[in-house]
Amino acid sequence: MKSMTGYGRATAELAGFSLAVQVSSVNRKTLDLTVSAPEEWESLEPAIGGLVRKFAVRGKVHVDIELTGDQFATEATWDEAAASDALDRVAKFAKKKKVPFTPTAELLWQVANAQKRSTARPPADVAQATVTATLTTALRSFAAMRAKEGEALMVDFIKRSELLHRQVEAIAARAPQVPANYRDQLMKRLRDAGLELDLNDERVLREIALFADRCDVTEEITRLRSHFEQFAALLKSAGEIGRKAEFILQEIGREVNTIGSKANDLTIARHVIELKNELERVREQIANVE
Repeated sequence: MKSMTGYGRATAELAGFSLAVQVSSVNRKTLDLTVSAPEEWESLEPAIGGLVRKFAVRGKVHVDIELTGDQFATEATWDEAAASDALDRVAKFAKKKKVPFTPTAELLWQVANAQKRSTARPPADVAQATVTATLTTALRSFAAMRAKEGEALMVDFIKRSELLHRQVEAIAARAPQVPANYRDQLMKRLRDAGLELDLNDERVLREIALFADRCDVTEEITRLRSHFEQFAALLKSAGEIGRKAEFILQEIGREVNTIGSKANDLTIARHVIELKNELERVREQIANVE
């Protein structure tokens, strides 16, 4: 089991630059991938996406790739030919527009900085191998965190599944007593109304039989036990389990609601409330599972 929340980071040196790759994710029903990288490396995004998909199948995943610390940044190394050409074109344009043009120190500085050689980043084809290796390292750290959080979620699910199972078994133990209790209450109401009817009276028997049929939750309990078995087996399986788990929990909720509407018993109603509360906690947690 893996959580959809994770984070991983890795760094490397690339052509005198410092390369940092970060991968983070939060829960999402499908895989929603975004990549932030230097414009020059836009062509690498398909390969980045393919690599991420080997580590994640669900979640909102963001990959942030930064390149900093140019090795030439501390040196006043400009492309003098390009700067001179740029200044000549400005002068020519000013002459064409008949605007007086006298270069200043500030203008020379701006033009020279604009042509600084150190601004050039390595092209995508040169960077690809290093970016791929660094991203892979970050993704392994990212996957390890997701797996660790998944283990914690597994422990929590096992505990909550046991609580749910105990509530259902309590309902199963109580359910056979409900028709008998109804029979006693019915006879008491008849006596209080001054009607003395024999317990074997056909009308009494028919009423009790109809009530017993209406409040019978045997099928719902059987299906709940089956759903719990499926849920337990799913938690132990590999790969993506989040969607299947959400479906099983939806089916469990449907059976619990049916029991609540059919049981007509205060004790069972209390167990149903506990079931719903615990089930909601499980649903909240399963939303974080891949």
